[in-house]
Amino acid sequence: MRKFLVLSVFLAACSGGYVPPEAPASPQPASMPAVDTCEAANYAGLVGQPATELEKVLIMRMVRVIRPGDAVTMDMRAERINFEVSGEETIERIYCG
Repeated sequence: MRKFLVLSVFLAACSGGYVPPEAPASPQPASMPAVDTCEAANYAGLVGQPATELEKVLIMRMVRVIRPGDAVTMDMRAERINFEVSGEETIERIYCG
């Protein structure tokens, strides 16, 4: 009887409802650069322009063009310039990462 009582108490203590932590609403890379590590500011004038303007600019570094629905890796590369293009094919955002 004593073994049953000890086992019952142990199981009751262990059966507390575990609630897993909630995932963030929109995953963000853990470390976004605080400074302009990829010199994205040099291309700020392209925001609002048609995406075809990117064809006229020679960018001799790592570049990623992101369109709606594109699969995008979450790797952080401080030297990479990201160009986000809207569904209307205009450049919406330029940032490092």
